Amino acid sequence: MATQAKQRLLTTAEELFYAEGIRAVGIDRLLQESGVGRASFYRHFASKDDLVVAVLEDRDHRWLDWLRTSVESVDDSAARPLAVFTALAERLARNDFRGCAFINTMIEMADPASPAHQVADRHKRRVITYLTELLTAADQPDPDILATELALLIDGAIVTAVRENSPAAADRAAAIAARLLA
Repeated sequence: MATQAKQRLLTTAEELFYAEGIRAVGIDRLLQESGVGRASFYRHFASKDDLVVAVLEDRDHRWLDWLRTSVESVDDSAARPLAVFTALAERLARNDFRGCAFINTMIEMADPASPAHQVADRHKRRVITYLTELLTAADQPDPDILATELALLIDGAIVTAVRENSPAAADRAAAIAARLLA
Protein backbone atom coordinates (compact mmCIF):
# COMPACT_ATOMS: atom_id res chain seq x y z
CA MET A 1 0.00 0.00 0.00
CA ALA A 2 2.81 2.45 0.85
CA THR A 3 4.40 1.87 -2.53
CA GLN A 4 1.11 2.65 -4.25
CA ALA A 5 0.74 5.87 -2.28
CA LYS A 6 4.29 6.90 -3.14
CA GLN A 7 3.72 6.15 -6.81
CA ARG A 8 0.46 8.14 -6.80
CA LEU A 9 2.32 11.07 -5.26
CA LEU A 10 5.09 10.86 -7.86
CA THR A 11 2.67 10.54 -10.78
CA THR A 12 0.38 13.33 -9.58
CA ALA A 13 3.29 15.62 -8.75
CA GLU A 14 4.90 15.08 -12.15
CA GLU A 15 1.67 15.86 -13.98
CA LEU A 16 0.89 18.96 -11.91
CA PHE A 17 4.45 20.32 -11.80
CA TYR A 18 4.79 19.93 -15.56
CA ALA A 19 1.39 21.44 -16.35
CA GLU A 20 1.38 24.28 -13.83
CA GLY A 21 4.87 24.72 -12.41
CA ILE A 22 6.54 23.50 -9.25
CA ARG A 23 5.92 26.61 -7.16
CA ALA A 24 2.29 26.90 -8.27
CA VAL A 25 1.39 23.50 -6.80
CA GLY A 26 1.23 23.20 -3.02
CA ILE A 27 1.27 20.16 -0.77
CA ASP A 28 -2.47 20.41 -0.08
CA ARG A 29 -3.23 20.27 -3.80
CA LEU A 30 -0.89 17.31 -4.27
CA LEU A 31 -2.58 15.46 -1.43
CA GLN A 32 -6.05 16.23 -2.73
CA GLU A 33 -5.28 15.24 -6.33
CA SER A 34 -3.36 12.08 -5.40
CA GLY A 35 -5.74 10.94 -2.68
CA VAL A 36 -2.79 10.41 -0.34
CA GLY A 37 -2.92 11.54 3.27
CA ARG A 38 -0.50 14.01 4.83
CA ALA A 39 1.05 11.41 7.15
CA SER A 40 1.64 9.08 4.22
CA PHE A 41 3.23 11.92 2.24
CA TYR A 42 5.72 12.62 5.04
CA ARG A 43 6.50 8.90 5.42
CA HIS A 44 7.78 8.96 1.84
CA PHE A 45 9.15 12.50 1.50
CA ALA A 46 10.62 14.81 4.12
CA SER A 47 9.46 17.84 2.13
CA LYS A 48 8.04 19.04 -1.15
CA ASP A 49 11.62 19.67 -2.28
CA ASP A 50 12.41 15.97 -1.77
CA LEU A 51 9.35 15.07 -3.83
CA VAL A 52 10.48 17.43 -6.61
CA VAL A 53 13.90 15.75 -6.68
CA ALA A 54 12.32 12.28 -6.80
CA VAL A 55 10.00 13.32 -9.63
CA LEU A 56 12.89 14.75 -11.64
CA GLU A 57 15.13 11.73 -11.08
CA ASP A 58 12.35 9.40 -12.21
CA ARG A 59 11.60 11.55 -15.26
CA ASP A 60 15.31 11.72 -16.12
CA HIS A 61 15.58 7.92 -16.31
CA ARG A 62 12.35 7.50 -18.27
CA TRP A 63 13.17 10.33 -20.70
CA LEU A 64 16.65 9.03 -21.47
CA ASP A 65 15.31 5.48 -21.86
CA TRP A 66 12.71 6.82 -24.30
CA LEU A 67 15.37 8.73 -26.25
CA ARG A 68 17.69 5.71 -26.44
CA THR A 69 14.86 3.46 -27.59
CA SER A 70 13.78 5.97 -30.24
CA VAL A 71 17.26 6.68 -31.56
CA GLU A 72 18.61 3.15 -31.41
CA SER A 73 15.72 1.87 -33.52
CA VAL A 74 17.68 3.44 -36.40
CA ASP A 75 20.06 0.77 -37.69
CA ASP A 76 22.73 3.07 -39.12
CA SER A 77 24.95 4.47 -36.36
CA ALA A 78 25.94 7.38 -38.61
CA ALA A 79 22.27 8.43 -38.84
CA ARG A 80 21.57 8.21 -35.12
CA PRO A 81 22.73 11.71 -34.12
CA LEU A 82 20.10 13.20 -36.45
CA ALA A 83 17.53 10.64 -35.27
CA VAL A 84 17.60 12.51 -31.96
CA PHE A 85 15.84 15.38 -33.71
CA THR A 86 13.24 13.09 -35.27
CA ALA A 87 12.43 11.77 -31.79
CA LEU A 88 12.40 15.32 -30.44
CA ALA A 89 9.93 16.42 -33.13
CA GLU A 90 7.55 13.66 -32.02
CA ARG A 91 7.83 14.81 -28.41
CA LEU A 92 7.28 18.47 -29.32
CA ALA A 93 4.14 17.55 -31.27
CA ARG A 94 2.41 16.05 -28.23
CA ASN A 95 -0.74 17.86 -27.10
CA ASP A 96 0.52 18.05 -23.51
CA PHE A 97 3.94 19.48 -24.45
CA ARG A 98 4.91 22.34 -22.11
CA GLY A 99 8.62 22.53 -22.74
CA CYS A 100 11.38 20.65 -21.01
CA ALA A 101 10.64 19.77 -17.39
CA PHE A 102 14.34 20.20 -16.62
CA ILE A 103 14.68 23.62 -18.24
CA ASN A 104 11.46 24.67 -16.52
CA THR A 105 12.87 23.49 -13.18
CA MET A 106 16.14 25.38 -13.64
CA ILE A 107 14.13 28.53 -14.31
CA GLU A 108 11.89 28.05 -11.27
CA MET A 109 14.69 26.86 -9.00
CA ALA A 110 17.33 29.27 -10.25
CA ASP A 111 19.77 28.73 -7.38
CA PRO A 112 22.42 26.31 -8.71
CA ALA A 113 22.79 24.94 -5.17
CA SER A 114 19.15 23.87 -5.12
CA PRO A 115 18.85 20.06 -5.20
CA ALA A 116 16.15 20.29 -7.90
CA HIS A 117 18.36 22.55 -10.04
CA GLN A 118 21.23 20.10 -9.61
CA VAL A 119 19.09 17.15 -10.75
CA ALA A 120 17.97 19.14 -13.80
CA ASP A 121 21.58 20.05 -14.59
CA ARG A 122 22.63 16.42 -14.20
CA HIS A 123 19.94 15.42 -16.69
CA LYS A 124 21.26 17.89 -19.25
CA ARG A 125 24.79 16.56 -18.72
CA ARG A 126 23.55 12.99 -19.19
CA VAL A 127 21.96 14.02 -22.51
CA ILE A 128 25.31 15.48 -23.60
CA THR A 129 27.06 12.25 -22.57
CA TYR A 130 24.59 10.25 -24.65
CA LEU A 131 25.07 12.57 -27.62
CA THR A 132 28.84 12.14 -27.27
CA GLU A 133 28.37 8.35 -27.39
CA LEU A 134 26.25 8.65 -30.54
CA LEU A 135 28.71 10.96 -32.23
CA THR A 136 31.66 8.74 -31.31
CA ALA A 137 29.87 5.68 -32.72
CA ALA A 138 29.14 7.70 -35.87
CA ASP A 139 32.88 8.47 -36.23
CA GLN A 140 32.29 12.21 -36.00
CA PRO A 141 35.38 14.33 -35.26
CA ASP A 142 35.38 16.22 -31.94
CA PRO A 143 32.36 14.38 -30.49
CA ASP A 144 32.59 16.22 -27.16
CA ILE A 145 32.34 19.63 -28.81
CA LEU A 146 29.64 18.52 -31.25
CA ALA A 147 27.61 17.00 -28.40
CA THR A 148 27.43 20.32 -26.57
CA GLU A 149 26.44 22.04 -29.82
CA LEU A 150 23.69 19.51 -30.51
CA ALA A 151 22.47 19.86 -26.92
CA LEU A 152 22.22 23.60 -27.47
CA LEU A 153 20.18 22.98 -30.62
CA ILE A 154 17.90 20.58 -28.72
CA ASP A 155 17.29 23.04 -25.89
CA GLY A 156 16.79 25.89 -28.35
CA ALA A 157 14.28 23.83 -30.33
CA ILE A 158 12.37 23.02 -27.15
CA VAL A 159 12.11 26.64 -26.06
CA THR A 160 11.24 27.79 -29.59
CA ALA A 161 8.54 25.12 -29.85
CA VAL A 162 6.94 26.50 -26.70
CA ARG A 163 7.16 30.06 -28.00
CA GLU A 164 5.80 29.17 -31.44
CA ASN A 165 3.39 26.51 -30.20
CA SER A 166 4.69 24.28 -32.99
CA PRO A 167 7.07 21.30 -33.30
CA ALA A 168 8.63 22.80 -36.45
CA ALA A 169 11.64 24.03 -34.47
CA ALA A 170 12.89 20.44 -34.21
CA ASP A 171 13.08 20.22 -37.99
CA ARG A 172 14.98 23.52 -38.20
CA ALA A 173 17.37 22.34 -35.47
CA ALA A 174 17.86 19.06 -37.38
CA ALA A 175 18.81 21.02 -40.51
CA ILE A 176 21.40 22.98 -38.55
CA ALA A 177 22.67 19.76 -36.96
CA ALA A 178 22.99 18.16 -40.41
CA ARG A 179 25.20 21.06 -41.50
CA LEU A 180 27.35 20.66 -38.38
CA LEU A 181 27.73 16.94 -39.01
CA ALA A 182 28.51 17.27 -42.74
